[in-house]
Amino acid sequence: MVEIFEGAIPVEETLSKWYKSEKSRNYGAFIPFVGTVRDEDSIEGLSFDIYEPILLKWFEKWQEVAKERGAFLKMAHSKGDVLLHESSYISAVFSPKRRVALELIDEFVEDFKKNAPIWKYDLKNGKRIYAEERSQKIAGSGLLK
Repeated sequence: MVEIFEGAIPVEETLSKWYKSEKSRNYGAFIPFVGTVRDEDSIEGLSFDIYEPILLKWFEKWQEVAKERGAFLKMAHSKGDVLLHESSYISAVFSPKRRVALELIDEFVEDFKKNAPIWKYDLKNGKRIYAEERSQKIAGSGLLK
């Protein structure tokens, strides 16, 4: 399950909704990760563009990995502007076993940072500036020659 929010993610509401939807499914572990916009480099916040068709395909591959381990994933991300100290990203693993959930959340978040088709911009002085120095190329991206 992937949820896309316009602007900041309502963290408490989202995590509560996820917990309530899965609590009776006999998972022994619910491990969330919440990404928060930090106050650094004089930014006012971050802004995001998402290419949803590729994001959903990427997420489905991870859902298959989770399923093979008896686990289940959920993810939410913001598009548009997210101000300082607000959340732009949440993911969670539900699993019968804590070790599986702990390992899977680490692998998932790291791969998300490297391969999810989401572009980040700094918000400075009311302008949206591509954060090239903190971005990574997605495997297979670029111009065809």
